[in-house]
Amino acid sequence: MHIKKFVTPEIIFGSNAISQVGEACLRLGAKKVLIVSDLGVANAGWLEKIIQTCKDSHLPYATFTDITTNPKDTEVVKGVSVFRENECDAIIGIGGGSVLDVAKAIAILATNSGKISDYEGIDKIEKPLPPMVMVMTTAGSGSEVSQFSIIVDSERKRKMTIVSKTLVPDIAIIDPFTLMTKDSALTASTGMDVLTHAIEAYVSIAATPLTDVQAKNALYLVANYLRPSVASKTNMEAKEAMAMASLQAGLAFSNAILGAAHAISHAIGGRFPLPHGEINAILLPHIMDFNFIAVPKRFTEIAEIMGIDTRGLTQREAGNRAVTFVNQLSEDIGIPKRLRNIGITEDEINLISQTALEDACMITNPRDMDFIQVKTLLENIL
Repeated sequence: MHIKKFVTPEIIFGSNAISQVGEACLRLGAKKVLIVSDLGVANAGWLEKIIQTCKDSHLPYATFTDITTNPKDTEVVKGVSVFRENECDAIIGIGGGSVLDVAKAIAILATNSGKISDYEGIDKIEKPLPPMVMVMTTAGSGSEVSQFSIIVDSERKRKMTIVSKTLVPDIAIIDPFTLMTKDSALTASTGMDVLTHAIEAYVSIAATPLTDVQAKNALYLVANYLRPSVASKTNMEAKEAMAMASLQAGLAFSNAILGAAHAISHAIGGRFPLPHGEINAILLPHIMDFNFIAVPKRFTEIAEIMGIDTRGLTQREAGNRAVTFVNQLSEDIGIPKRLRNIGITEDEINLISQTALEDACMITNPRDMDFIQVKTLLENIL
């Protein structure tokens, strides 16, 4: 047993935790903050709430909201200009994964030179980043606690995976109340992202007892609360459970990294503006089936955590039940089954397969994959 690290920010979790943002920035020594967000979050009223906490703390601020789903390097460049023009020295991110990933990328370029593509890969960031406070508004990406930032290289049309311990925010604020403004489709796709994080972290070759405990609890919560959370905006018990699941899955994958589902999902997301969680959900059961022979015992445990009675079942049967569970969950919450349902065509498959193999997440997948295996898998899901 060898645990090299387990990194985590300070975490503030609970109803109305969002009101502590201004004070959190002051504790980190901020003099003027850049608030990074997007129009969806602004329209839901959460950006206004953050601005108010800065005013209450007498903390000067500037805002940047020019961010899309699967955000691009060009958006990061714009954000860095706003950061510099306003002489900011700290960053608040408020939103889902796209927003928080851009906020982190802005932080990289605020103190490090060059362009964001220079930092693709693992541990390329040399200089310390400005203080970061991240507030998540979707139960999904886990970006508020992770050492990842995923940004699209608009020229190469591919997602860059940037991994570094310096990307772990200083303070993560999780307010389950913010989840009540999400529509059911977004709740469904981000929730499946949480499930994929939990399962991939649990079977990762870099998993440790510290990541396992987070992944298992996240898995249990998603299995029991994602359906009710999708069904109702106002089910507070379900929102709290999914916020905690997202947080714990984030801690798990930030430290154990991910696997083939994310590697392939990044390859697809770089070329198509599709919801990341939805792509993961389509891939996940097939990747679970492929990975089964690498860690059969883990898949039996996954089935048990999901509430499946595995007494009298072989490991293969238990693994199959876990795959069936994921398929049924996806179907219940309205996730498409096939890649062609979301606009992927056969002529894209070679390029997607090659790109996926170059993604950092492939390194920790429990079963080795080559080009033919990725291609065959994708052709089967088409």
